[in-house]
Amino acid sequence: MPSWLLFTVEIIGTVAFAVSGAMVGLKREMDIFGIVILGLVTSVGGGVIRDLILGITPPYTFRDPTYAVVAVLVSILVFLPFVRRAFDRIHRLYDLMMLTMDSLGLGIFTVIGIRTAYNAGERGVFLLIFVGVITGVGGGILRDVLAGQTPYVFVKHFYACASLIGAIACVVFLRFAGQTLAMTVGASIVVILRFLAAHYRWKLPKATKETE
Repeated sequence: MPSWLLFTVEIIGTVAFAVSGAMVGLKREMDIFGIVILGLVTSVGGGVIRDLILGITPPYTFRDPTYAVVAVLVSILVFLPFVRRAFDRIHRLYDLMMLTMDSLGLGIFTVIGIRTAYNAGERGVFLLIFVGVITGVGGGILRDVLAGQTPYVFVKHFYACASLIGAIACVVFLRFAGQTLAMTVGASIVVILRFLAAHYRWKLPKATKETE
């Protein structure tokens, strides 16, 4: 994949996750610092976990702060009064916006995680898939924990499973196709599955309290 295209894709994912993180902060009525932290953690958290698993130290985020800076700026933008007023007017679209941004970020970072591991010389199927999924969902889990709510990945539709299926598809395509095609297919599958799951209300079996 050309470096400029990879950079563009990573920036899109960073912006998407920063917006989703900042929106959670707005909903929880946090101050600007809390909103920025949520946007930042959502954007780079998964990548930091990925790099630690792969033994890449210090994590790439701390060697090239470009993505962190983008996440911070986007989070500040979301906090600005005119953006918050717009958010209040479209409050009923909150779930749709969260779905869109989270799905886009999830798909992009899932395949970016696989690419990073693959380029680091890792070829084990299990490791590639695991790293892809943890890169995709890690930031969101950290965001929700910091926001004091049950992680989105554990309660909403088909979240981690969509990342898992997309990661498997990406790894399979890596065996006989180029990285660009493999990443495109994997990310597309994640996004499509997330929207289908939301539309058709696909859910995994959930534990419920037994009633007498």
